[in-house]
Amino acid sequence: MTEFLPQIAYDDFAKLDLRVVTVTKAELHPDADRLLKLQIDDGTADGRQICAGMKAWYAPEDLEGTQVIIVANLEPRKIRGEISEGMVIAATKRDGDDAEDVAVLRCDRKMPSGSKVS
Repeated sequence: MTEFLPQIAYDDFAKLDLRVVTVTKAELHPDADRLLKLQIDDGTADGRQICAGMKAWYAPEDLEGTQVIIVANLEPRKIRGEISEGMVIAATKRDGDDAEDVAVLRCDRKMPSGSKVS
């Protein structure tokens, strides 16, 4: 049975800054078994880095050059020694508490990096 979280006000949802980004480089995280380290073009001069727990479902080369959706306004945090500046949005099929399958949300056609998702 599918269970949903409690409803939130639109104003709370509107606080999320969802963006289209292009993965310019993807590699295995040097100090984590489940993480990939992604360099992304977010439409800014320097881009950013995101660490994402999807190594079991994606090889780095599967993501390079693709466009994904991220939460752009999460506070940066250090994950296993690497800074992560956002979160990749993905659908997760669960078996209890464990992820059984993960599918990254992508655009169905090319958009400028940094495009707002609304």
